[in-house]
Amino acid sequence: MTIFSQDFYNRNTLEVAKDILGCKLNRRVGNQVLSGIIVEVEAYTQEDPACHAFKGKTPRAITLFKQPGIAYVYFIYGMYHCMNIVTEEFDRAGAVLIRALEPIPPTENTNGPGKLCRALNITKEFNEADVTSEESDLWLEEGIIIPKKQIITTTRIGIKLATDYPWRFYIKDNKFVSKK
Repeated sequence: MTIFSQDFYNRNTLEVAKDILGCKLNRRVGNQVLSGIIVEVEAYTQEDPACHAFKGKTPRAITLFKQPGIAYVYFIYGMYHCMNIVTEEFDRAGAVLIRALEPIPPTENTNGPGKLCRALNITKEFNEADVTSEESDLWLEEGIIIPKKQIITTTRIGIKLATDYPWRFYIKDNKFVSKK
């Protein structure tokens, strides 16, 4: 298993977003590891009106300005957790939202950010978890290589601002990609 270093995330958010397609997200629960292949993501940066960091270092968004390679987990609609991975250099906000996973084994419904967090039991307690550490209960590792021609680029979904940004990426024909 190869876990990505902080340097992997200390790059342009759009590049990181495409590069983590096919990677394996893991969550340790006791002696068990719940996993899935990342099949869909969305990118967000501080200049983006749809990003939580757009208005600066608010209490909600402060994690986005911290070191790359940590999780940013938040709660929405009073019922769903969503998980992002912080990108860009320290003090410059950027993150990749994990939108869908292909579960290993394929037992859970993980075709949406809230569904995958529920299936892997990712909650707000994982906000700022270091996904680059072998000691963490939440980490990302190399998975399968996705050829560029298999990566679909489209506009983001489920947001109200900056809906025209082509910052959603997913693996072509993967049945676990979320629905519009």
